[in-house]
Amino acid sequence: MAEAVIDEDRYPLAEPGSAAWREVVERARQGLAEDGCTVLEGFVKDPRALQEECAGVAGRAYTRLEVVNAYNIAVDTPLPEGHPGRIAMEKGNAFVARDDIPAEFVIHRLYASEAFQGFVAACFELPVVHELADPLSGLVLNVIEPGLAHPWHFDTNEYTVSMLTQEPDEGGVFEYCPGIRSPESENFDDVAGVLTGRRPDLVRHLTLKPGDLQLFKGRYALHRVTEVAGARARHSAIFAYSEKPGVIGSVERTRQLFGRVLPEHRSAAVRSDQLLD
Repeated sequence: MAEAVIDEDRYPLAEPGSAAWREVVERARQGLAEDGCTVLEGFVKDPRALQEECAGVAGRAYTRLEVVNAYNIAVDTPLPEGHPGRIAMEKGNAFVARDDIPAEFVIHRLYASEAFQGFVAACFELPVVHELADPLSGLVLNVIEPGLAHPWHFDTNEYTVSMLTQEPDEGGVFEYCPGIRSPESENFDDVAGVLTGRRPDLVRHLTLKPGDLQLFKGRYALHRVTEVAGARARHSAIFAYSEKPGVIGSVERTRQLFGRVLPEHRSAAVRSDQLLD
Protein backbone atom coordinates (compact mmCIF):
# COMPACT_ATOMS: atom_id res chain seq x y z
CA MET A 1 0.00 0.00 0.00
CA ALA A 2 1.30 3.45 -0.89
CA GLU A 3 -0.04 4.76 2.41
CA ALA A 4 2.48 2.59 4.30
CA VAL A 5 5.27 5.06 3.53
CA ILE A 6 3.33 8.04 4.95
CA ASP A 7 3.60 9.24 8.54
CA GLU A 8 0.04 8.18 9.38
CA ASP A 9 0.24 9.59 12.89
CA ARG A 10 0.45 13.08 11.41
CA TYR A 11 -1.29 12.46 8.07
CA PRO A 12 -4.01 9.78 8.41
CA LEU A 13 -4.79 9.23 4.74
CA ALA A 14 -6.24 5.80 5.52
CA GLU A 15 -8.98 7.47 7.59
CA PRO A 16 -10.64 9.94 5.19
CA GLY A 17 -13.27 12.04 6.90
CA SER A 18 -11.91 11.45 10.40
CA ALA A 19 -11.33 14.40 12.71
CA ALA A 20 -7.55 14.14 12.32
CA TRP A 21 -7.85 13.91 8.51
CA ARG A 22 -10.15 16.93 8.39
CA GLU A 23 -7.77 18.93 10.55
CA VAL A 24 -4.86 18.33 8.16
CA VAL A 25 -7.03 19.11 5.13
CA GLU A 26 -8.28 22.35 6.67
CA ARG A 27 -4.73 23.45 7.47
CA ALA A 28 -3.69 22.77 3.88
CA ARG A 29 -6.70 24.64 2.51
CA GLN A 30 -5.89 27.66 4.62
CA GLY A 31 -2.33 27.79 3.32
CA LEU A 32 -3.50 27.45 -0.28
CA ALA A 33 -6.12 30.15 0.16
CA GLU A 34 -3.65 32.59 1.69
CA ASP A 35 -0.55 31.82 -0.32
CA GLY A 36 -1.36 29.49 -3.21
CA CYS A 37 1.02 27.01 -1.56
CA THR A 38 1.24 24.82 1.52
CA VAL A 39 3.85 22.37 2.84
CA LEU A 40 3.15 19.24 4.88
CA GLU A 41 6.47 18.63 6.60
CA GLY A 42 7.71 15.06 7.07
CA PHE A 43 4.89 13.57 5.02
CA VAL A 44 6.98 10.50 4.18
CA LYS A 45 8.38 8.65 7.19
CA ASP A 46 11.71 7.56 5.72
CA PRO A 47 12.99 9.98 3.06
CA ARG A 48 16.12 7.86 2.61
CA ALA A 49 14.14 5.33 0.57
CA LEU A 50 12.89 8.15 -1.62
CA GLN A 51 16.39 9.45 -2.17
CA GLU A 52 17.86 6.05 -3.04
CA GLU A 53 15.13 5.16 -5.54
CA CYS A 54 15.08 8.52 -7.29
CA ALA A 55 18.85 8.85 -7.38
CA GLY A 56 18.90 5.48 -9.13
CA VAL A 57 16.91 6.82 -12.11
CA ALA A 58 18.17 10.41 -12.14
CA GLY A 59 20.62 9.48 -14.88
CA ARG A 60 17.69 8.87 -17.24
CA ALA A 61 16.77 12.56 -17.25
CA TYR A 62 16.75 14.42 -20.55
CA THR A 63 19.60 16.84 -19.95
CA ARG A 64 19.83 19.07 -23.00
CA LEU A 65 20.32 22.72 -22.04
CA GLU A 66 17.84 24.95 -23.84
CA VAL A 67 16.93 28.60 -24.10
CA VAL A 68 13.28 29.01 -23.11
CA ASN A 69 10.79 31.63 -21.96
CA ALA A 70 8.38 31.65 -19.02
CA TYR A 71 5.57 30.24 -21.17
CA ASN A 72 7.55 27.37 -22.69
CA ILE A 73 6.48 28.37 -26.17
CA ALA A 74 8.95 28.61 -29.06
CA VAL A 75 11.38 31.45 -28.36
CA ASP A 76 10.97 32.74 -31.91
CA THR A 77 7.20 33.14 -31.51
CA PRO A 78 6.23 36.62 -32.80
CA LEU A 79 5.32 38.69 -29.74
CA PRO A 80 4.87 42.45 -29.25
CA GLU A 81 7.58 44.64 -27.76
CA GLY A 82 7.70 44.38 -23.97
CA HIS A 83 5.92 41.02 -23.86
CA PRO A 84 7.42 38.82 -21.08
CA GLY A 85 7.56 35.90 -23.50
CA ARG A 86 10.40 37.72 -25.29
CA ILE A 87 12.65 37.30 -22.22
CA ALA A 88 14.90 34.28 -22.76
CA MET A 89 16.35 32.11 -19.99
CA GLU A 90 18.51 29.01 -19.88
CA LYS A 91 16.69 25.87 -18.74
CA GLY A 92 19.19 23.86 -16.74
CA ASN A 93 16.87 21.38 -15.07
CA ALA A 94 16.17 17.95 -16.50
CA PHE A 95 13.19 15.61 -16.23
CA VAL A 96 12.91 11.86 -15.86
CA ALA A 97 9.65 10.97 -17.63
CA ARG A 98 6.93 8.87 -16.07
CA ASP A 99 7.62 5.91 -18.31
CA ASP A 100 11.17 5.78 -16.90
CA ILE A 101 10.02 5.64 -13.25
CA PRO A 102 9.31 2.05 -12.12
CA ALA A 103 5.76 1.42 -10.92
CA GLU A 104 6.99 0.02 -7.59
CA PHE A 105 8.80 3.23 -6.61
CA VAL A 106 7.35 5.13 -3.65
CA ILE A 107 6.60 8.20 -5.78
CA HIS A 108 4.81 6.14 -8.44
CA ARG A 109 2.73 4.31 -5.86
CA LEU A 110 1.76 7.60 -4.24
CA TYR A 111 0.84 9.23 -7.53
CA ALA A 112 -1.57 6.44 -8.48
CA SER A 113 -2.97 5.92 -4.96
CA GLU A 114 -6.70 6.63 -4.67
CA ALA A 115 -6.29 7.59 -1.01
CA PHE A 116 -3.55 10.06 -1.91
CA GLN A 117 -5.56 11.49 -4.80
CA GLY A 118 -8.62 11.85 -2.58
CA PHE A 119 -6.57 13.67 0.03
CA VAL A 120 -5.03 15.98 -2.57
CA ALA A 121 -8.46 16.73 -4.04
CA ALA A 122 -9.83 17.59 -0.60
CA CYS A 123 -6.90 19.92 0.09
CA PHE A 124 -7.54 21.74 -3.18
CA GLU A 125 -11.29 21.77 -2.42
CA LEU A 126 -12.11 19.70 -5.49
CA PRO A 127 -14.49 16.74 -5.82
CA VAL A 128 -11.78 14.77 -7.61
CA VAL A 129 -8.37 15.14 -9.26
CA HIS A 130 -7.24 13.24 -12.34
CA GLU A 131 -3.85 11.92 -13.29
CA LEU A 132 -2.65 13.53 -16.50
CA ALA A 133 -3.35 11.41 -19.56
CA ASP A 134 0.07 12.38 -20.87
CA PRO A 135 2.25 9.24 -20.97
CA LEU A 136 5.42 11.23 -20.20
CA SER A 137 4.20 13.93 -17.81
CA GLY A 138 2.00 13.56 -14.77
CA LEU A 139 4.67 12.00 -12.59
CA VAL A 140 8.23 13.18 -13.24
CA LEU A 141 11.50 13.55 -11.39
CA ASN A 142 13.00 17.03 -11.67
CA VAL A 143 16.81 16.92 -11.59
CA ILE A 144 18.91 20.08 -11.18
CA GLU A 145 22.65 19.56 -11.23
CA PRO A 146 25.07 21.93 -9.46
CA GLY A 147 25.58 25.15 -11.38
CA LEU A 148 22.15 24.95 -13.00
CA ALA A 149 18.65 26.22 -12.22
CA HIS A 150 15.00 25.72 -13.17
CA PRO A 151 14.02 29.10 -14.62
CA TRP A 152 10.78 31.04 -14.17
CA HIS A 153 7.77 29.25 -15.64
CA PHE A 154 4.10 28.33 -15.24
CA ASP A 155 2.80 24.76 -14.97
CA THR A 156 0.63 23.11 -17.62
CA ASN A 157 -1.65 21.67 -14.92
CA GLU A 158 -3.67 23.67 -12.41
CA TYR A 159 -2.69 21.65 -9.35
CA THR A 160 0.84 20.52 -8.65
CA VAL A 161 2.02 18.32 -5.81
CA SER A 162 5.73 17.88 -5.30
CA MET A 163 8.15 16.25 -2.91
CA LEU A 164 11.83 16.95 -2.50
CA THR A 165 13.71 13.64 -2.56
CA GLN A 166 17.28 14.97 -2.41
CA GLU A 167 18.36 18.40 -1.22
CA PRO A 168 21.45 20.11 -2.64
CA ASP A 169 24.41 21.25 -0.57
CA GLU A 170 23.51 24.88 -1.28
CA GLY A 171 21.00 26.90 -3.30
CA GLY A 172 18.03 25.27 -4.99
CA VAL A 173 15.51 27.56 -3.27
CA PHE A 174 11.92 27.46 -4.51
CA GLU A 175 10.67 30.95 -5.40
CA TYR A 176 7.12 31.78 -6.47
CA CYS A 177 4.62 34.56 -7.15
CA PRO A 178 1.20 33.28 -6.03
CA GLY A 179 -1.78 34.18 -8.18
CA ILE A 180 0.20 36.43 -10.51
CA ARG A 181 -2.20 35.43 -13.29
CA SER A 182 -5.68 33.91 -13.52
CA PRO A 183 -7.74 32.03 -16.11
CA GLU A 184 -9.16 35.40 -17.13
CA SER A 185 -5.96 37.49 -17.18
CA GLU A 186 -2.33 36.84 -18.12
CA ASN A 187 -1.23 39.98 -16.20
CA PHE A 188 1.79 40.42 -18.47
CA ASP A 189 2.96 43.61 -16.71
CA ASP A 190 3.59 41.95 -13.34
CA VAL A 191 5.09 38.86 -14.98
CA ALA A 192 7.53 41.07 -16.88
CA GLY A 193 8.28 42.93 -13.66
CA VAL A 194 9.36 39.72 -11.93
CA LEU A 195 11.39 38.48 -14.89
CA THR A 196 13.29 41.76 -15.15
CA GLY A 197 13.84 42.08 -11.41
CA ARG A 198 11.67 45.19 -11.07
CA ARG A 199 9.09 43.50 -8.81
CA PRO A 200 10.94 41.53 -6.11
CA ASP A 201 8.05 42.36 -3.78
CA LEU A 202 5.95 39.77 -5.63
CA VAL A 203 8.41 36.92 -4.99
CA ARG A 204 8.19 34.53 -2.04
CA HIS A 205 10.85 32.02 -0.99
CA LEU A 206 10.56 28.47 0.32
CA THR A 207 13.20 25.99 1.49
CA LEU A 208 12.07 22.35 1.49
CA LYS A 209 13.38 19.17 3.13
CA PRO A 210 13.29 15.60 1.75
CA GLY A 211 9.94 13.96 2.44
CA ASP A 212 8.03 17.26 2.66
CA LEU A 213 4.85 17.35 0.56
CA GLN A 214 4.19 20.64 -1.24
CA LEU A 215 0.75 21.50 -2.63
CA PHE A 216 0.86 24.33 -5.11
CA LYS A 217 -1.34 26.18 -7.60
CA GLY A 218 1.38 26.22 -10.24
CA ARG A 219 -0.81 27.09 -13.22
CA TYR A 220 -1.35 30.61 -11.93
CA ALA A 221 1.90 31.20 -10.02
CA LEU A 222 5.12 32.11 -11.78
CA HIS A 223 7.85 30.06 -10.07
CA ARG A 224 11.41 28.80 -10.31
CA VAL A 225 14.20 26.98 -8.45
CA THR A 226 17.35 29.04 -7.98
CA GLU A 227 20.80 27.82 -9.00
CA VAL A 228 22.05 24.73 -7.19
CA ALA A 229 25.53 24.90 -5.66
CA GLY A 230 27.91 22.42 -4.05
CA ALA A 231 28.46 18.81 -5.10
CA ARG A 232 24.97 17.35 -4.81
CA ALA A 233 22.07 17.70 -7.27
CA ARG A 234 18.55 18.67 -6.28
CA HIS A 235 15.92 16.00 -6.97
CA SER A 236 12.19 16.61 -6.69
CA ALA A 237 9.26 14.36 -7.59
CA ILE A 238 6.39 16.22 -9.24
CA PHE A 239 2.87 14.76 -9.08
CA ALA A 240 0.75 16.66 -11.60
CA TYR A 241 -3.03 16.44 -11.43
CA SER A 242 -5.85 18.20 -13.25
CA GLU A 243 -9.46 18.92 -12.47
CA LYS A 244 -10.22 18.02 -16.07
CA PRO A 245 -9.59 14.46 -17.31
CA GLY A 246 -7.50 13.71 -20.38
CA VAL A 247 -4.99 16.58 -20.17
CA ILE A 248 -1.98 16.08 -22.46
CA GLY A 249 0.91 18.48 -22.95
CA SER A 250 1.64 20.40 -26.14
CA VAL A 251 4.15 19.19 -28.72
CA GLU A 252 6.56 22.09 -28.14
CA ARG A 253 6.57 21.79 -24.38
CA THR A 254 6.87 18.01 -24.44
CA ARG A 255 9.87 18.22 -26.74
CA GLN A 256 11.50 20.78 -24.44
CA LEU A 257 10.97 18.67 -21.34
CA PHE A 258 11.73 15.17 -22.57
CA GLY A 259 13.47 15.45 -25.93
CA ARG A 260 10.81 13.28 -27.54
CA VAL A 261 7.19 13.45 -28.62
CA LEU A 262 4.71 10.58 -28.80
CA PRO A 263 1.68 10.19 -31.08
CA GLU A 264 -0.60 11.23 -28.22
CA HIS A 265 0.97 14.69 -28.16
CA ARG A 266 0.50 15.22 -31.89
CA SER A 267 -3.07 14.04 -32.15
CA ALA A 268 -4.81 14.44 -28.81
CA ALA A 269 -3.41 17.37 -26.84
CA VAL A 270 -6.01 18.58 -24.33
CA ARG A 271 -5.63 21.90 -22.54
CA SER A 272 -7.24 22.91 -19.26
CA ASP A 273 -7.69 26.58 -20.29
CA GLN A 274 -6.76 29.13 -22.96
CA LEU A 275 -3.74 30.71 -21.24
CA LEU A 276 -0.58 31.11 -23.31
CA ASP A 277 0.94 28.06 -21.59
